[in-house]
Amino acid sequence: MAKRRASGEGSIRKRGDGRWEGRYVAGHDANGKPIRKSVLGKTQAEVKEKLKQAIADAQGVDVQKADEYTVGKWAEVWYEVYSKPNIRESTQRYYRAFIDRHVIPMIGDIKLKKLTGRDLQIMYNEVREHGRIRVSQKDKNPGMSASYVNGLHRMMHNCLNRAVKERLILRNPADDCIAPKLQRTEMKVLKAEDVGAYLKAAEELDILPMFFLELCTGLRKGELTALLWEDLDVENKVLTVNKQAISIDGGGVKVSPPKTETSIRKIAISQETLDHLIAEHAKHPDNPYMFPSPRTGEMYHPDSIVNLHRKILKRAGLEPIRLHDLRHTFATLALQNSVDIKTVSWMLGHHDAGFTLRTYTHATVAMQEQAAATMGSLMARAM
Repeated sequence: MAKRRASGEGSIRKRGDGRWEGRYVAGHDANGKPIRKSVLGKTQAEVKEKLKQAIADAQGVDVQKADEYTVGKWAEVWYEVYSKPNIRESTQRYYRAFIDRHVIPMIGDIKLKKLTGRDLQIMYNEVREHGRIRVSQKDKNPGMSASYVNGLHRMMHNCLNRAVKERLILRNPADDCIAPKLQRTEMKVLKAEDVGAYLKAAEELDILPMFFLELCTGLRKGELTALLWEDLDVENKVLTVNKQAISIDGGGVKVSPPKTETSIRKIAISQETLDHLIAEHAKHPDNPYMFPSPRTGEMYHPDSIVNLHRKILKRAGLEPIRLHDLRHTFATLALQNSVDIKTVSWMLGHHDAGFTLRTYTHATVAMQEQAAATMGSLMARAM
């Protein structure tokens, strides 16, 4: 009876004459029909190896080259040659951490050609349950988030896809894995009735212009801190966003291109916002940065304005929300006050309005209800 094997691995059976036979598909003829071939051997183990080699030969796998790589070695080669030159520095840090903390210690010694979906699944499960490295958090929350494990899975899928293209393996074992489902957390925003208290507290802390601009534009924190005075067209009241500040190893910060191509944009600002920015510039007219650190005179570290945001919330007596939630606040209030979805999407630097619509469904429900009432009234009048 033929032994069941995974798709693409052929089948093995013991023949009536005592020998073992491995059957496999070596390709397809001009009519699309499979070309079936077989290998013979005295033992099941012998046929298994012959079958593996025959399938590899048929599908063009470079067996000799594949023998050179363990999973860890291939991950290093893939990262340096194919991935690192084509991804942002923040993504580089994530991938480097994935490889150093999980891939090499857990599956790095496995031969690349022997890696299975089960090996990857076990790694994902272990990281999900016990993957946290930081000692201060490990006791309270030993496992990593579903989002983190999904990122690890996506990296491994890309890494192994390249191995398939390099003819090192027949198929991508990551295709067999089940990554944890992403749990969409409830979005928090600053309530409309709390905006006044937030801005008043920012004014008392002498940091109002920065956070007034944030609530009026929804800029990412790195975009906000990287702004230069020259990015502002005072006459036309237009702000150019074409860079971002990102953290680097060692606690430093550097300026890089924005997150995506659509993140490069020009944003119209109000007269009120412009007045605040001009007042801010008057405090340090010779400094190129729009919001320089009063301590160093240089660009703020993105994490520093997170701390400023927390001080504002504390002073205003408001519930804690993330700095990034001010971006959500801008989008929500804009949509609820009849700013069209395409304009909001452009101001946020999203790649398309559909993404904005899906992200802020909660804010558009009231708009849909208003549209339904408008159309209902229109039809009633027509009758």
